Amino acid sequence: MHAQGAGPALPPVVDRETFQEAREALLTREKLHTREGDAIAAARRRLPMVEVDATIEVIGPDGPITILDVFEGRRQLIAYFHAWWPGRPAAEQCEGCTFFNSQVRELSYLHSRDATYATLCKGPYEASVRYRDFLGLDMPWYSVEETAPQLLEGRDWQRHHLVCYVRDGERVFETYYTGGRGVEIMTPTHGLLDMTVYGRQEAWEDSPDGWPQPWYSAENPEEWRTNGRPIAHWSRIEAGRSDELT
Repeated sequence: MHAQGAGPALPPVVDRETFQEAREALLTREKLHTREGDAIAAARRRLPMVEVDATIEVIGPDGPITILDVFEGRRQLIAYFHAWWPGRPAAEQCEGCTFFNSQVRELSYLHSRDATYATLCKGPYEASVRYRDFLGLDMPWYSVEETAPQLLEGRDWQRHHLVCYVRDGERVFETYYTGGRGVEIMTPTHGLLDMTVYGRQEAWEDSPDGWPQPWYSAENPEEWRTNGRPIAHWSRIEAGRSDELT
């Protein structure tokens, strides 16, 4: 039988032994999934790499520097290419990039593995770094407004991408990139919600009848916005931060 209440549907109520049996069966599948993820990561480490012009410039707080400088002396660089809509106010900037990039906070663990994380924004530096500061982010932030097509050669450079690089002395190489749902690795939000009974509550998910799925549907086509703004904006607005970009 299902649990009864005034809210949305719920799973059947069973005794502890029955629950534990079902949980153990799922755990077997989860372990297979984890091991397959490990195998994919092992294959990723064996991909060939392509050289990138180490003199390509980005714009930072002190003006132009090279992509080699973005490594901050470390061996590896993980770069998130943040989309930007020119001339639009903060409320109309990319809700997806805001969602993904704003969840990357503590960088010391990456640094301990000789890896730097940086945002390479496709907008102008002064306006886009104000957007970073409005969100309260503190990762290194650079503009690739002029050089994104070079760094993302052969790809739709206007979309978001997560790109990994390694350097060998003064030479820079791209070792991996992903986009679309591949960037979900950046978001503990998704992983945590996937553990819950209602999941992400998005219309595309395979959920039982009666499960709440108000997000990303015909009635609510915006996945990471509420009331016309990226969701992360509202707490910043309530805290009195200015979202003025000019």
